[in-house]
Amino acid sequence: MTPRGALAGRTIVVTRPVERSARLVNILDQRGATVIAAPSIQLKPVRSAALTRALRDLAAGRFAWIVLTSPATVRMLDERLDRPQDVRADVAAIGEGTAAAFTRWAHREPTLLPTTFTVEGLARAFPRGEGSVLCARADIAPDGLEAALAAKGWNATRVDAYRTIFPKTLPREATTALAAGDVNAITFTSASTVRGFGRALGRTGIAGKPKVVCIGPVTAKQARDAGMTVHAVADPHTTDGLVVALERALSPRNRAARG
Repeated sequence: MTPRGALAGRTIVVTRPVERSARLVNILDQRGATVIAAPSIQLKPVRSAALTRALRDLAAGRFAWIVLTSPATVRMLDERLDRPQDVRADVAAIGEGTAAAFTRWAHREPTLLPTTFTVEGLARAFPRGEGSVLCARADIAPDGLEAALAAKGWNATRVDAYRTIFPKTLPREATTALAAGDVNAITFTSASTVRGFGRALGRTGIAGKPKVVCIGPVTAKQARDAGMTVHAVADPHTTDGLVVALERALSPRNRAARG
């Protein structure tokens, strides 16, 4: 059966890292879209004495909580710990994707999952208390979470769980399609993918005014700060929510309304 709907026959650029984009690409493919992979960041593991000490303390039960802000952090735990039982702490996950990754690995659900899948939402949902909290985050993640936890009585320890690498260029397929006006939408799933896209795009022109669709408000703000017009923001801030936002941005009704 030929796919029908707002995404059928559309060309969509996915800027998410390759290792995290499989589900989004699969959904878009099933709905008849042509997907161009243009990862604008790469995630690399960190090897540091600070992370080693933090993981040793985690396995020893010296942290009351660990905060997980992306599936990449779960991958780090899988690579660095001997077993899931070494996470001897309550677990707070920023969103459904991170929670699902942790559950698949540890065979238990996180203790805390906020209703709003942002760092601010996680900080608001975090309980008051005393003790130590491990915040294993990206090297370029913004400050603020640790201070918010400290305001609730916790002693927050931040360590870099992985490094974010910005590629120098985008794949030729992506730059060619963007310059030719063949792209209908560009998806961004983090503020860093927006920054990486802008850096890697360089002087390549974008023709045809593709729709810009973001996974959440922080990503959308970064896109607007970069001079982009954001056409849709996912709600909830998940892969499924991103697909719905794409459908909304590319629906014939929306095109007619702006025509």
